[in-house]
Amino acid sequence: MAADLSEILRSGAPLTTGQRLRLVAQLSWPAIMAQLSAILMEYIDASMVGSLGANASASIGLVATTTWLFWGLGGALSTGFSVQVAHQIGAVRDDAARSIFCQAITCVVALGVVLAITGVMISGHLPGWLGGNDDINAGSTAYFAIVTASMPLCYLTFLASDMLRCSGNMIIPGAMNVAMCVMDVVFNSFLIFDTHTVAGITLPGAGLGVAGAALGTASAEFVTGTILLYYIMRRSTRLNFRSTRFSLRLKAATVKRALKISAPIGAERIMMCGAQILTTVIVAPLGTAAIAANSFGITAESLCYMPGYGISGAGTTLIGQSLGAGRRDLMRSFGKICITLGIVVMTVMGVVLWLGAPLMMSIFTPDLTVRALGTGALRIEAFAEPMFAAAIVTYGVMVGAGYTLVPSAINLCSIWVVRLSLAALLAPSMGLNGVWLAMCIELIVRGTVFLIVFARGRWMRKPMAIPSGEAGQLIESEKDAPYVE
Repeated sequence: MAADLSEILRSGAPLTTGQRLRLVAQLSWPAIMAQLSAILMEYIDASMVGSLGANASASIGLVATTTWLFWGLGGALSTGFSVQVAHQIGAVRDDAARSIFCQAITCVVALGVVLAITGVMISGHLPGWLGGNDDINAGSTAYFAIVTASMPLCYLTFLASDMLRCSGNMIIPGAMNVAMCVMDVVFNSFLIFDTHTVAGITLPGAGLGVAGAALGTASAEFVTGTILLYYIMRRSTRLNFRSTRFSLRLKAATVKRALKISAPIGAERIMMCGAQILTTVIVAPLGTAAIAANSFGITAESLCYMPGYGISGAGTTLIGQSLGAGRRDLMRSFGKICITLGIVVMTVMGVVLWLGAPLMMSIFTPDLTVRALGTGALRIEAFAEPMFAAAIVTYGVMVGAGYTLVPSAINLCSIWVVRLSLAALLAPSMGLNGVWLAMCIELIVRGTVFLIVFARGRWMRKPMAIPSGEAGQLIESEKDAPYVE
């Protein structure tokens, strides 16, 4: 059923509750698998580097939030274009969707080049700014420089995955993310370690340590992005270039709308990562073991919230194409189903997190002090998972409608006013547990606010004209216009 979502929505036929549930499930599970593979890749990197010792782990943990900031900016810009593609495909304008995709390539590569240069330039100073010590600063510098230098290629991978998902194709991005996970293991094995023996077989190794982890991940992303872009251009039903002239020329209306959608998301991610960086600064005085435990804890928890992001991605696609097809009757219904499913699944994952915290931490490091700190933090965070799901999935639903300003503001206010204030207050007396208790409280508050905003429905009631094809005509009727802030 999900193989051609746009055909289902354009038919105008009513969908039963069971059919809607199946659509959500069919779009969600490949997205969840894609998220799972990405999380497994983080687990692999963390466990491989963790075997080198706490200092190596802390080297990556120190710059992790800044790395996420750079990734987040590319993801935000990609979202600004992919939401438009969902609207155009839902409205049966495949040529316009292809044109938007071409323009997106130009924009994300340009942003990637700018941020790559910026990242390499600041890499030598960043660890010191974040409060790192001489034992970990060199590794942090090498890791951050390599990761940021690969941003243009990384952004193209983000873009290709987003475009396929918003066209209704969840299978290929999911499968390629699994393949990327496998490639990451292979590349890391050769790049991180010296020549070593596994099951009696001698394997060559570059012995690059932390830098090898960055190179392995970048290499896996490069191969994945190349394959995804080739698939879109040659095989995608909606976005292929077989019958369309390839042009990277930008159009003002498309870029303006992309920026209107993505600017709040980008600003939010800058401020969110800024807050996470400040959290790292709060954790740094607690010692190397706390830095490593905090980094491992974040990676371990990601296994539990990845279903939420998978369901959120399905919600973005369903809402975006429903609006483009003029099916407002399905909008709130799909939103409720996605949010409910996210809360149920992540409640179960919260139980798994609480029970499995010791095992998760043992995967990453043999250091008993780091394990104990991380286990305590994860068991605190387990109680936040249901409301974290509410925040994640509701955000994705609203992004599909192009309604991004209010959700971004909620995220910003919540993390800066609630989390940072509580973390700074609790860390001196409770240590790392205080930082994670602050996070738990903040996520519960954030999820509650998102549910209130969703229930009020304002995200459904603000139409805006959008470009409708090569001639740049506008759709202005109340019936046809998707919504955006």
